[in-house]
Amino acid sequence: MDMNIDELRQEIDRVDDNIAALFAKRMELARRIAQQKSANGVPIVNVGREKEIVSRVCATLPSDVKLYGKQLFDTLFDTSKAYQYAVTDIPSPIKDEIRAALAEGEKPFPVEATVACQGVPGAYSCIAAEKMFAISSISCFKNWDGVFQAVEKGFCDFGVLPIENSTAGSVIGVYDLMRKHRFFVVRSVKLKVKHYLLARSDAKIDNIKEVISHDQAIMQCSAAIKALNGVKITRCDNTALAAKIVAESGRDDFACIASRECAGIYGLKILKEGVNDSHNNFTRFIAISNKLRTYENANRISVTVNLSHEAGSLNKLLNKFSTLGLNLTKLESRPIPDSPFEFCFYFDFEAKASSKEVQNLLAEIAGETDNFEFLGAYEEM
Repeated sequence: MDMNIDELRQEIDRVDDNIAALFAKRMELARRIAQQKSANGVPIVNVGREKEIVSRVCATLPSDVKLYGKQLFDTLFDTSKAYQYAVTDIPSPIKDEIRAALAEGEKPFPVEATVACQGVPGAYSCIAAEKMFAISSISCFKNWDGVFQAVEKGFCDFGVLPIENSTAGSVIGVYDLMRKHRFFVVRSVKLKVKHYLLARSDAKIDNIKEVISHDQAIMQCSAAIKALNGVKITRCDNTALAAKIVAESGRDDFACIASRECAGIYGLKILKEGVNDSHNNFTRFIAISNKLRTYENANRISVTVNLSHEAGSLNKLLNKFSTLGLNLTKLESRPIPDSPFEFCFYFDFEAKASSKEVQNLLAEIAGETDNFEFLGAYEEM
C-alpha cells in the first residue's frame, strides 16, 4: 500500500537525519585531509579526484537522477573546499601579498600627494583628485596609459581615473590597464557630474554649429545635443581638453560640453547648464597605486577573474560569496578577446582584507579559476 504524504515526509526526515550524520563525518574527514595537505604544501583543489568520485557515485544512481546526483556532489565539493580553506592556512600567493601589505600597518589615507590625471586642468579626474587628496599636486597626461606610466615610473604617487558612470557604464579600458600594469585601487569616490554647454563670450546658443566633448559626455547629453538641430559632433580625449580647444578656436559657432570649473579656467561662458540626460549622473573615480596598500577604513574589495563558458561556473563562484554573507556591489562581465566563449568578470564586494575568511575566499577563487587578479582593498568616499 502506498504511503500517504505525512508518511513520506517522515521517511524523508529519517533519510535527512542520516544524510546530516554522514555529512558531519565527511566534513571531519575533509578537515583532516586539509591539515595533511597544508602540512605538505599540497593544493586543496584536486579536479581529477572530484571527477573520479562523480563517475563512481553516479554509476550507482537511476538514470533519471544521475544529473541531479552530479549537481549534488559538485555542491558538496564546493562546500568541502570552502571548509578546508577555512580550517587550515593553505599557502597562497594572494594571501601572502595581502598579509605583507597589512603588516606595514593600516595608516590613514594621505592628505597630500602628487597625482596623475588624464586630460588638462579642469577635467573631472582632476576634480575627483582634489576631493580625494586635500593637498594635491596634479600633473595631467594625454591618455590613461600616460597616467599609469607616470605612477609606474615614480613621477607621481597616485593616479586618478574614471572607472564607471551611472549612465554610460564601466570604463573597460581602465580595467584592462589595471590588469596589464598590475596596479591596485587604494580609494574611490563618487562624483556627481553636471555637464554645461560652454562657448566663447560672443557666442549665442542659436548659432552653434559644432559641439566637441569626450565620448562619454556626448552619450550622457544626447537630448541636449539633439535639441541643437543637427550640429556637428566632434569627439576628443577629455571634456576639459574640449573646453581648451573651444577657448583657443576664435569661433563663435563652436561649443563644448564640460564642467563649470572649465568655464572659469578657460574663460568661457555658460550657454546652458545641466545638459545631462539624467540629473542623477554620477561617475566613480579610483585612485591607483603600483603597490598594494591598505589604509584605514578600507571596506571594499575589487577582483577580476576569467570564467569558462560552461553551465554553473558563475553560480559556483557567487555561492562562495553568499556562504560568507558578503554583499556584492558590482558584477559585470565582458568577452575575452581571442578567447571564444570565455568571459572576464569584475566583482566589487563589501569586505575587509584583514579577515581570515576573506583571505581564504580569495585564495580559493585564485586556486580554482584562470587569470584571477586582486585589484585592491579600499574605502569609497
